[in-house]
Amino acid sequence: MPLGTTYEYRFMANTYTQIHIQTVFAVTERECLIKKEWRDDLYKYISGIIQNHGHKVLQINGKPDPVLNLFGMRPTLSLSDLMKQVKQDASKWINTKGFVNRKFS
Repeated sequence: MPLGTTYEYRFMANTYTQIHIQTVFAVTERECLIKKEWRDDLYKYISGIIQNHGHKVLQINGKPDPVLNLFGMRPTLSLSDLMKQVKQDASKWINTKGFVNRKFS
């Protein structure tokens, strides 16, 4: 750099990323294991997992299985890592609560 040379740096201000993802969780062999009595609690629990990772749940529902989820995802975590965490934590929650007569995974 020659003596006396000045450089001006310009950075992009207010960069914004918006990604909407829809996921579908199906129960093994398409069994109807998610019961009406605890379905809403499951949706709230899954929503909490997603929100705790900094993402925004737009809609979650099912009829009654599978679980459909639409959320805004921030580019701070890979989709596969987030879905692994959601599935792992939700399955553990269902098993801990004893909602099904066998291991739910």
